[in-house]
Amino acid sequence: VVLFLLQERGALGFERHYHVTDPFIRRLGLEAELQGHSGCVNCLEWNEKGDLLASGSDDQHTIVWDPLHHKKLLSMHTGHTANIFSVKFLPHSGDRILITGAADSKVHVHDLTVKETVHMFGDHTNRVKRIATAPMWPNTFWSAAEDGLIRQYDLRENSKRSEVLIDLTEYCGQLVEAKCLTVNPQDNNYLAVGASGPFVRLYDIRMIHNHRKSMKQSPSAGVHTFCDRQKPLPDGAAQYYVAGHLPVKLPDYNNRLRVLVATYVTFSPDGTELLVNMGGEQVYLFDLTYKQRPYTFLLPKKCHTSGEVQNGKTSTNGVSNGIHLHSNGFRLAEGRAQGSPQVELPPYLERIKQQANEAFACQLWTQAIQLYSKAVQKAPNNAMLYGNRAAAYMKRKWDGDHYDALRDCLKAISLNPCHLKAHFRLARCLFELKYVAEALECLDDFKGKFPEQAHSSACDALDRDINAALFSKSDNAEDKKGGGPIRLRATGRKDSISEDEMVLRERSYDYKFRYCGHCNTTTDIKEANFFGSNAQYIVSGSDDGSFFIWEKETTNLVRVLQGDESIVNCLQPHPSYCFLATSGIDPVVRLWNPRPESETLNGRVVLDMEGASQANQRRMNADPLEVMLLNMGYRITGLTSAGAGGSDDEDSSEGQVQCRPS
Repeated sequence: VVLFLLQERGALGFERHYHVTDPFIRRLGLEAELQGHSGCVNCLEWNEKGDLLASGSDDQHTIVWDPLHHKKLLSMHTGHTANIFSVKFLPHSGDRILITGAADSKVHVHDLTVKETVHMFGDHTNRVKRIATAPMWPNTFWSAAEDGLIRQYDLRENSKRSEVLIDLTEYCGQLVEAKCLTVNPQDNNYLAVGASGPFVRLYDIRMIHNHRKSMKQSPSAGVHTFCDRQKPLPDGAAQYYVAGHLPVKLPDYNNRLRVLVATYVTFSPDGTELLVNMGGEQVYLFDLTYKQRPYTFLLPKKCHTSGEVQNGKTSTNGVSNGIHLHSNGFRLAEGRAQGSPQVELPPYLERIKQQANEAFACQLWTQAIQLYSKAVQKAPNNAMLYGNRAAAYMKRKWDGDHYDALRDCLKAISLNPCHLKAHFRLARCLFELKYVAEALECLDDFKGKFPEQAHSSACDALDRDINAALFSKSDNAEDKKGGGPIRLRATGRKDSISEDEMVLRERSYDYKFRYCGHCNTTTDIKEANFFGSNAQYIVSGSDDGSFFIWEKETTNLVRVLQGDESIVNCLQPHPSYCFLATSGIDPVVRLWNPRPESETLNGRVVLDMEGASQANQRRMNADPLEVMLLNMGYRITGLTSAGAGGSDDEDSSEGQVQCRPS
């Protein structure tokens, strides 16, 4: 019996390891449409075995399907009086208990064997957006709602009430809304929460419970002075994550009525990564093991003169430039260079680099970025590749591109402290990211290191831009007084930020990877998920009716498929097969798997992936009224590529320092 179990486990491991491969992804196509709902299908959930699929809809019904045979097994009205936004099987219930959360602010528990609603919770005061469960916590589940509360339920203790686990309003004011949550599959003590704003929160449930218990047991629990304020959460129970450029961009986005909100969070199968679909922006992956702070800039120290090493070419004796990143994982001290001399690329990577350079020369920025990324994955210590990719990011200018370019420049400089182009591009990135004073310091440092470039057209142009911005800034200095860090302050009493919240935000960790191409501005339930047991791919829905598939490690877009007539919101991969369930505005559930090679051409494949991605960038940057008209079917002629961040002529007078890759 033991031998049989070991063989079975080995076979399952083999199956899960190879169930999603690149050839399968490239043959992914529509297998079936499951019809039965009469409204938008807002949520999907596989059971643990993968032989059942549950769906919830605007029609207030839930349906349990046999997806492998395309059959409807059960349909029941949930008792909700508004749209269902979340559906979950309760672990260890034999797939008998199903939980739903809806826009009527209610959470309902259903017994599928008798088709009855057995518990109804009405503790929330606004729409319930997500339910989360955990294998280690049987009979326990959590909900996130737009009243800013995370509630915990235990069906063993009390079937009629829940307790508040986290109250975001104590930190962010009355206007904050919780949108999504998920429990780490490997350590069920960790709960991730997405809410309005760019910050994603990770909580230690056990620490919170222990803190509450000790508070109740403390003899002085009921006696507090003005100075002895009791914290709702203990120190160390919360960690914050944010894409490093978003806090600074937030005022600009607010002025343009562009809302940032985490619409979906999920952990990788091994629990070491957190994926976030950031509404109003891109998809981000955070590394929970090797954390890094957002990249802030401190003035570089001395470097060898420009005559020795430039642009990532072979170095012999480089000296560190002393760039210090804000606890981002590496620090260059003064003295001899930390990195080894730059090695030549192997022939096959040199060919990829040349292809990328050719794409860059043809102004195919995304193609160039993808080729450089492919090479970076194979040669992660090559400064030239990072420097070249930074140049392509700066030319493309999609949301977040200048920050990714900044990261690449810093990486290039850490590998080769005298990389001329990376130093100059760093100054330009700082300017574009509104770090104007730092950009001036960086440019002055660049001129000192590379005096022969000090009066180039590129330097002169950037110098003029910086000084103009500084002049404009000084004119508005009075308006800025007392404003504090732009990333922390809120306006008005109802959305006031607490001191504890400000500290947690200052300690935020930055992302590892960013995935671009989709659009997430119209709905606040749009998902992004890992695809494959090893999380080899990332999938996300989009406002254009497509869903996007990226390679996780290179961030390259590999497949776009038309999944809905309007918007794809939900994507739930099967737990052990290359099988994907999607839904959106259409009242159907669609199932996708690799199609036979003999099958005719897949009509749902979007062949022009770059064109689709560019259109989505324009859509994200469009005026909200224009987006509404687009969704109604009108064509706005004023939307050009400049909507994605400006024209492709970044600076016609920049000279050779920045414009050409190495």
